Amino acid sequence: MNWCILIPLLVGLISAILGYLLGKLLSKGSENNDEVTILKNKVASLEAALKTCRESKVNLEEDLKLAKSNLTSSFAATTLIPFNADAAKAAFGKKIKENDLKIVEGIGPKIEGLFHNFGINTWKALGEASVEKCQEVLDSGGERYRVHKPTTWPQQAKLAYEGKWEDLVKWQDELDGGK
Repeated sequence: MNWCILIPLLVGLISAILGYLLGKLLSKGSENNDEVTILKNKVASLEAALKTCRESKVNLEEDLKLAKSNLTSSFAATTLIPFNADAAKAAFGKKIKENDLKIVEGIGPKIEGLFHNFGINTWKALGEASVEKCQEVLDSGGERYRVHKPTTWPQQAKLAYEGKWEDLVKWQDELDGGK
C-alpha cells in the first residue's frame, strides 16, 4: 500500500472531524448569545416592573399618610353633643349626672359597674354597643344578671347622649324594667 495516499486521506479526515466539531461549538456559542440576549431583556423588563412597583409603593404610602391625616382631622372635628343638665332635670324631675348609665331603664348600680368593667362608661359608648355586647356584659356578672333583657338599652343610651330627654322619659314610661 502506498503511504503517500494514506497520509493526505488521514489529514483530510481529521480536518473534517475538527471542522465539524468547531462548527458545532461555534453554533452553540450563538445559541448562548441568543439566550443571554433573552435573559438580558427579561432582567430589563423585571427592573422596569420593580421601578414601577417602588413608585406605586411611594404613592400608596403618601395616600395612606393623607388618609390617616384626614381621618384624624375628621375625628377631631367630630363634636360631642354637650350635656344639658337643666334639660335632663326638667324631663326627669331630678338631677341627672352626665354619663350616668343608671338613667337607662333596667340598669342599676351593679350592672353599671359591669359595664364599666368592659370599658363602657358613657351613654355614647353604650349607645354604640350591640345588644349582644350588652348581653355579654350581663353574662359576665353571673347567673343573677342573665334575667335582664338589654334589648332597649343601647337605644335608650343613645337618646340620653343626644339629649332627647322628653323622648327618653316617654319611652321609659312605656317600658317594663327596660324591656
